[in-house]
Amino acid sequence: MIYADLIFGYGFYIVATVGTPGPNNIMIAASGANFGIKRSIPHVMGINLGFIFMLLVIGMGLGKLFTLYPIVHDVLRYVGAAFLLYLAYKIATSKNTSSNAKEAGKPFSFIQAAAFQWVNPKAWVMNIGAVTSFISIGGDKFAELSIMVILNLTVALALIFGWCLFGREIGKLLKSDRAFKIFNYSMAGLLVATVFTIFV
Repeated sequence: MIYADLIFGYGFYIVATVGTPGPNNIMIAASGANFGIKRSIPHVMGINLGFIFMLLVIGMGLGKLFTLYPIVHDVLRYVGAAFLLYLAYKIATSKNTSSNAKEAGKPFSFIQAAAFQWVNPKAWVMNIGAVTSFISIGGDKFAELSIMVILNLTVALALIFGWCLFGREIGKLLKSDRAFKIFNYSMAGLLVATVFTIFV
C-alpha cells in the first residue's frame, strides 16, 4: 500500500501527541464543562483547522526559520508562556453557566482558537517534529502533506472532540458553584503546569 508507513506512523503520532494532555486539550475540556458541546464547536474546529494550517505552512518551509534564527523560537516560548498564564487565569475565573448564564463568560471563537496555535509551543513542536519525521526528502511533498491533513481532519478532530465531550460529562457532575470552581482551578493549574514544561 502506497504511503502505508506514513499513514500508520503519522496516525500513531497524532494519537500520542493530540490525544495526551496539553494546552489545547485542557482548554477544550474546560470549555466543554463550562459551555457544553454546541458552544464549544467553534473552539474545537479552530484548534483543528488552525493546527492544520500551521502544519502546511511549516511543511512548505517556515520551520527552517528556527534553524536560521534560534532567537525566534526563544521569543515564541516566552510569548506562549505568558499567554498560557493569561488563559489559566481566565479559566480559573470562569463562572458556572448553569447557575448564572447572564454573567457567564464566552467560549473561544474559531478565530481565537486558530490563532492560539501560533503561540502554543506544543503545536510548534508537534508540527515541526511531524514535518521533519514524516516528510521524505525527494518525495512528493504535496501528497504527503495531503495525507497528514486528512489524518488531522479525522483522527485529530475526533480526539479533540473527545476531550470536549469528556469536559461536558465532567461538567454534568459538577452540581454546585463550589464544584465548578474546584474543577476550573484544577484545569487552570494543569495549564500553568504546561508552562513549566516549555522551559524544561
